[in-house]
Amino acid sequence: MVNPGGKFGPYNQPGPTRSEAVSDMRDARPLSGRSQTGAELVRARIALRVRLGSLSPGDRLPDTGVLAEELGISEITVRRALEGMCQDGLLDRRRGRAGGTFVAQGWARVVTLLYDADEAASLDAFHLLLECGLVAHGAGELPAGRLAGLRALVDQTDLADDPARLLELETRFHLDLAETLGGAGMRELTGDLIGRLCLLRPAPSPAVVRDRNRCHADLLTELGRGAMDPAVRAVKAHHQAHQRIHPG
Repeated sequence: MVNPGGKFGPYNQPGPTRSEAVSDMRDARPLSGRSQTGAELVRARIALRVRLGSLSPGDRLPDTGVLAEELGISEITVRRALEGMCQDGLLDRRRGRAGGTFVAQGWARVVTLLYDADEAASLDAFHLLLECGLVAHGAGELPAGRLAGLRALVDQTDLADDPARLLELETRFHLDLAETLGGAGMRELTGDLIGRLCLLRPAPSPAVVRDRNRCHADLLTELGRGAMDPAVRAVKAHHQAHQRIHPG
């Protein structure tokens, strides 16, 4: 996850929970049946930063030691993950005084070669389950004004024209929704899911993002009313909008 300071954030730092049930959900694993490896964590965090616009093709990554500290994993694991991403063509390694590891100029082109529909479907199903659970838990318990930031993101998405900006705003909506309903730990888990999905399936078109933004607006309306069932249906409608474009 990208924290407000622009860093990756320590992966294992526990976030506040609203109940034992939500705590149990944070410990759940994606439906693929295995936990995320350190290399997948590094890839997911970098992909998320690209989606959020805090990293762009040609940008230099922080040094390996800095990344290891921010992620809470070993420097060897980070170095191996970055080497793998260089081999894939996602990153470039440059030598010399101005050297380092950079986001490849061909990032978007390379990502299209990494798509995995089955893995994406598994992670997307877990994300749907996670959001439905958070919405069901939080409906009727949100204090007045708690949804103001999310409503602002919906309004900004309605006004945005740039495709990259639309993707950034939609991603921030899901991150902020997870934190609003479940705390910092849920935001981090959601960020890792979205980061992995960025490398596994095509980004939605602007028309799809706008369609899903209407689901966001409906969700906030129902959460504001404390209506759990309609709120959960809005989450499912968002998922179905994606499925219409990327079936299976």
